Amino acid sequence: MTDAVAVPDGPVALDALDRRIVNALQRGLPLTPRPYADAAAALDIDEATLLGRLRALLARGVLTRFGPLFQIECAGGQFVLCACHAPADRIDDVIAAINAFPEVAHHYARTHHLNLWFVLAVPRAGDVAGVLERMAVSAGVEILPFPKQREFFVNLYLPVT
Repeated sequence: MTDAVAVPDGPVALDALDRRIVNALQRGLPLTPRPYADAAAALDIDEATLLGRLRALLARGVLTRFGPLFQIECAGGQFVLCACHAPADRIDDVIAAINAFPEVAHHYARTHHLNLWFVLAVPRAGDVAGVLERMAVSAGVEILPFPKQREFFVNLYLPVT
């Protein structure tokens, strides 16, 4: 029996093992010398099967990203939520210009005057202003930074059933 999960190109069928993998790994990987092997063992599968399933889920678009989340500030970097107004007749060009910067983690559109939002991730907090200046010139729009004031741990878990 399979269920469908909505992804950008339409629903994708997930079998029971895919669902178990997605649900288990949302809670994290073990902090061990062989995290994938240990996670696989907890799922009663082998490491090669787990890695193959993860690659397939990424390739099919079920997962758009699989990797750790770091508190970048502890390493001297910074995440900054940013927004801009991208005129409707230039939105694709603005998106392309912004996405050309490797510091852009992800972006999304909104129905508001500030219709394009993205997250900037820099390895050194002092790099934010320079990257945003270069990005604004390249995209031809004013970019507003919204730096984090404080952090909240949400513990988001979206079970796949």
